[in-house]
Amino acid sequence: MRLSKLYMPTLREVPSDAEIPSHQLLLRAGLIRLNVSGIYSYLPLGYRVIRKIEQINREEMDRAGSQECNLSAVQAKEMWEESGRWATFGPEMFKLQDRNAREFCLGPTHEEYFTTLVRDEVRSYKQLPLSLYQIQTKYRDEKRPRFGVIRAREFIMKDAYSFDKDRKGMEESYQIMWDAYEKIFDRMDLDYTVVQGDSGAMGGNNSHEFIALSQYGEGVIAYSRDSKYAATDEKAQVILDVDESGTIADLEEVHTPNIKTIEDLAAFLETSPEKFGKMVIYESFANGEKEVLIALIPGHRQLNETKFFNAAGVNDFDVQVATDETIKELTGAEPGFSGPIALKGRYRLFIDERLTRMKNLVVGANKTDYHLKNANYKRDFDGIVVEDLLLVEEGDKDPLSDGVLHLDRGIEVGNIFQLGTKYSKALGFTYLDEDGKDQEVYMGSYGVGVSRSLAAIVEQHHDDDGIIWPMEVAPYQLIITIINPKDQVQNDLGEKLYKEFTDQGFEVLLDDRKERPGVKFKDRDLIGIPLRITVGKMAGENVVEFSTRREKVNENLNIDQIKEKIENFIIAKSL
Repeated sequence: MRLSKLYMPTLREVPSDAEIPSHQLLLRAGLIRLNVSGIYSYLPLGYRVIRKIEQINREEMDRAGSQECNLSAVQAKEMWEESGRWATFGPEMFKLQDRNAREFCLGPTHEEYFTTLVRDEVRSYKQLPLSLYQIQTKYRDEKRPRFGVIRAREFIMKDAYSFDKDRKGMEESYQIMWDAYEKIFDRMDLDYTVVQGDSGAMGGNNSHEFIALSQYGEGVIAYSRDSKYAATDEKAQVILDVDESGTIADLEEVHTPNIKTIEDLAAFLETSPEKFGKMVIYESFANGEKEVLIALIPGHRQLNETKFFNAAGVNDFDVQVATDETIKELTGAEPGFSGPIALKGRYRLFIDERLTRMKNLVVGANKTDYHLKNANYKRDFDGIVVEDLLLVEEGDKDPLSDGVLHLDRGIEVGNIFQLGTKYSKALGFTYLDEDGKDQEVYMGSYGVGVSRSLAAIVEQHHDDDGIIWPMEVAPYQLIITIINPKDQVQNDLGEKLYKEFTDQGFEVLLDDRKERPGVKFKDRDLIGIPLRITVGKMAGENVVEFSTRREKVNENLNIDQIKEKIENFIIAKSL
């Protein structure tokens, strides 16, 4: 492709609304353009990368024994009602009606669709196991799209589904996909880690996420350097030692005027925040009815909302932080003085298990400007005990060793779920076993964010001048820059090399534009083509400059040497 013909609208300035390097560079290099919030178009260079990421997925899925399909993005309401998710998936689902008022959605995921498709065709154990996948655009009406294509409302995804006779088969399929995903992300040259994840709306009992490490990642992971433990912050287990000593004392009301924070209260009472029971109050509107949900946790720690909402059996989109009015109705006091004793109205109180072993807690008195000392579980308050409601912190104990946990940020680029019989049970998907008896099918669900991978690659492979594409996903492998196309000798040599490399099947860009050399060099740094040939003043001697985008070290080579150099780099697919 000639750059003089390529649609590549680069930008010199960083767009003001681009928050992170990948978003900035994908826009500046002319790979994507914003349509409306959370919806992007892929321009020629960007779409070439997308197609290469898709092809890597295809090759590894095919090697894993999965078969490619292409299901519609438009899905009927009825199948989602069968699974129960039409009402529970939430406001992220794009819903629409046809001219006959029949309801549909734009697929945010395809568990229901694949299950009903296979259910109507597969009836015998002889047809299992089965694995199918597709690469398709998905739609989710994100509340706050951000980070470019990382958190978008329209995104490209490879989703796969496995169907097995039993749990053992499902676990084997899960491992096959895990191995395939490692190959996919290795080929993309991503620095990633695999962590335990929260199954969320997908359901099932076991899931893992593939996280591309990035300081700008929206997700937080907790991991140990002393064991194989790794999990998202939503899932990470918090091991917390608490002081169980002491003798239960009488409940005592203490005047604490205008003191509402744990830190100020600890100083006032000359005690430690570890001795406090902190109330975090929400209100839920699931099924159109208001319900107050309360978490009681150690005063020096933060609530993990995902663990809390899972324990309460509610979706995050049905929940909001309680208003001051709701808190006053519940406690009879101003916010800041809430405690678990003598609450009013309809509520559910969830207690972090560690508090049940502690003695003589400090809690709010449900009376403005007062707190209670020596509050104790069972004697003074009760509720639903949950093993762990806490958000992991740097330095927490490793659940698998004597080490500690560290926190890092990353971008979720893949996930795998053991769904079990969640969807087959809901959608009536059974098969006849060897004895002719109906058995429920065990399923797995597996996703790779294709467009997310594009951004993750750029996050990990860039410098101050632009993108540095790994060879296997680069839009082109080689760029030939003619310094002065008006110089016939330079032009002829550049054209000759372009034709020879193209005829050999290499992917080549020829910068034949009538632009200043500085403009050409800045553009080639920005778009990040891995291998570079510069045809300049030594063209008459059949000598050109060679460099790689990553190293930027110029080397003078004659044309025979340059051919061998390029072939070796591309064959190795490595810099």
